[in-house]
Amino acid sequence: MSAFEKPQVIAHIQKGLNYTVFDCKWVPCSAKFVTMGNFARGTGVIQLYEIQHGDLKLLREIEKAKAIKCGTFGATSLQQRYLATGDFAGNLHIWNLEAPEMPVYSVKAHKEIVNTIDGVGGLGIGEGAPEIVTGSRDGTVKVWDPRQKDDPVANMEPVQGENKRDCWTVAFGNAYNQEERVVCAGYDNGDIKLFDLRNMSLRWETNIKNGVCSLEFDRKDISMNKLVATSLEGKFHVFDMRTQHPTKGFASVSEKAHKSTLWQVRHLPQNRELFLTAGGAGSLHLWK
Repeated sequence: MSAFEKPQVIAHIQKGLNYTVFDCKWVPCSAKFVTMGNFARGTGVIQLYEIQHGDLKLLREIEKAKAIKCGTFGATSLQQRYLATGDFAGNLHIWNLEAPEMPVYSVKAHKEIVNTIDGVGGLGIGEGAPEIVTGSRDGTVKVWDPRQKDDPVANMEPVQGENKRDCWTVAFGNAYNQEERVVCAGYDNGDIKLFDLRNMSLRWETNIKNGVCSLEFDRKDISMNKLVATSLEGKFHVFDMRTQHPTKGFASVSEKAHKSTLWQVRHLPQNRELFLTAGGAGSLHLWK
């Protein structure tokens, strides 16, 4: 394949921001997206942008007391499109971006920073109740139902005496009917754990020898198919979640992709065979 036949990644719009960006998400069914992060003064920020005529227009800027680390629209309805965020103080908030002065839901989710968040059951993606999962530096992974105040519906924490590991990434999957649902969590020591929410049990675990920066199933709303995990030293692992050996676990293949940390993996919604990895040196790689 010559260089010209390869798909090319072309920067469409570029914009410099005056704060540190930790996360960005498309607003469902729109040409808008939100960016989340913190100002140098330590406060949190959510910005709402719209793509208009090939340029970015800032529609709204919301400043909050605590720096915001992560966000998801995964548990909201298409009508409401509420944004759920995790912040540096361990809070889980759900915001109506039309009226963001007060959160529509608020809970002190963790003792320390919420590193990662994912949602399922909203937007018509995934069967079952709308749920949010959060992972934190305090070592716990918790599942929340926004219709239930204060208490998580599930709490996966280290057993007493076990070292608590910093949870860096979480992902929902297997939500193909009303009963089935899993959460996959990745930790700073390379552990990957698959929790079955139906049986409230640990279904599988492995270690990829390096901190797990990002996890994503190719689809949340089908019977588990593929899981991609990216790591600190530039490697990613693709697990075949339909081929499980009784002792060796799921079949997998790994690839050394970047010379730097692989911060993120994202699958293309229209074609799950394609995914993008984002490297610490600013590189983007498209994989099939």
